[in-house]
Amino acid sequence: MQRHDRLIREHVHDPYRLRVKLTEPTLCPRCGALFHEGRWLWPEHRPSGAEEEICPACRRIADDCPAGILIIEGLFAEEHREEIRGLLRNEADAEARDHPMNRVMAIATHDGGMTVTTTDIHLARRLGEALHSAYHGDLSLHYEKGEYLLRVRWVR
Repeated sequence: MQRHDRLIREHVHDPYRLRVKLTEPTLCPRCGALFHEGRWLWPEHRPSGAEEEICPACRRIADDCPAGILIIEGLFAEEHREEIRGLLRNEADAEARDHPMNRVMAIATHDGGMTVTTTDIHLARRLGEALHSAYHGDLSLHYEKGEYLLRVRWVR
């Protein structure tokens, strides 16, 4: 007799993804994001009687567990560090306005460049593509199989 395992296996494992539907409205006490109509958004005002739950982005930040890692390297990156920071900041702000779960966690400077960590894979990709579009160079993307992690590398 053949056993048919009926467990649903996730194609990509993201431990920060919500497993249960939250009561609406639910407010993150750390950042103020609101879960409403099935998604997180920035509210115009705090709704009365809202439940409280720490959002996935704030949990990632607290655990220092990025979903996206952007490595910026090269002589150009060293010489144009502040200009690149400005570009990254503008792109991250534009993304976070519509997608509160997509945030920059940290920007660390090191010899030869910078490392940017993000709460979402899409933001890391967007930042890498913005660098490539603005300054050209070499861009590579590497998805970790079975994990919710994207490594982006931009060199110039």
